[in-house]
Amino acid sequence: MVKKPPLKKVLIIRFSSIGDIVLTSPVIRCLKTQSPDTEIHYLTKKQNHSILKANPYISKFWLFDDNFNELIPELKSENFTFVIDLHKNFRSRLVIFRLGKPSASFPKLNFRKWLLVNTKINILPGIHVVDRYFRALQHLNIRNDGQGLDYFIPPDKEVDLSGIFSGNDADYIAFSIGGKHNTKIFPEDKIITVCQNVDKPVILLGGIEDKERAERIIIQCGTNVINGCGRFTINQSASLIRQSKKVITNDTGLMHIAAAFNKPVISLWGNTVPAFGMYPYLPEAFINNSRIFEVNNLSCRPCSKIGFDRCPKQHFRCMNDQDADLIINSLKE
Repeated sequence: MVKKPPLKKVLIIRFSSIGDIVLTSPVIRCLKTQSPDTEIHYLTKKQNHSILKANPYISKFWLFDDNFNELIPELKSENFTFVIDLHKNFRSRLVIFRLGKPSASFPKLNFRKWLLVNTKINILPGIHVVDRYFRALQHLNIRNDGQGLDYFIPPDKEVDLSGIFSGNDADYIAFSIGGKHNTKIFPEDKIITVCQNVDKPVILLGGIEDKERAERIIIQCGTNVINGCGRFTINQSASLIRQSKKVITNDTGLMHIAAAFNKPVISLWGNTVPAFGMYPYLPEAFINNSRIFEVNNLSCRPCSKIGFDRCPKQHFRCMNDQDADLIINSLKE
């Protein structure tokens, strides 16, 4: 039997974003459950603390607010045994350099992604980013337990459905309509078509920037649709997703939160592609809960590994050509 190297205090680095942080949760869980004596610290951006603050496996948080001058000396005083870099950018490398401690990271595959975006040549390995994250723990003999993602909701952020729905209406669909980039957002007219043709209540989830669009959708769809955009925090939105019957979502953070609860997830893909390795990550027992909808064989797709404010080709076919009827049928299954 291979003896594990001694672990005492480990720092995990992932600054952003919501979905990427949720995708680090199996690493946190497996590190703690397979090496119970390890004290896990987590470095992230200050605005992302709420995503992880209820995670029972994390001993201490370090919150970055664009100022390393105070943070680095405090991190040094912790005398970490090991640093796990799950962001792998200039800032995370700077932290590792300044700490001077043993560290490991994961294959980010930026060149291969660039190649797919710019030449449409796909030499990506077909491995989810979660499984690539575990490469950073390989020589520590920490293995993926196959239990999927975690998301822990603080008890005071659980949403009481009685204040939103009445009676049997609580059997609802959560529809995440927002996204950081417009080229990842399902078009308004298609959202209306889907909402008009489902036999369950629908709650629209998103940020304050999505509220006006959600109101226009409700005007077309009536009382069967509820506007939750800008109304709930990320943890409250997670609670609504957890209590929903099904989730329909763009390629965004709430998609990964839905996967963390093993919900039936219908994901809608625009300019990005599942081949990047960021599709819903589910345990094997729930793998059939995922339905991916994308427009294949477009010469311009993917046009970015992240997204744009508008379609570079002006036609936005990656979303406009999505078949709403197929999505509706999948919701009815």
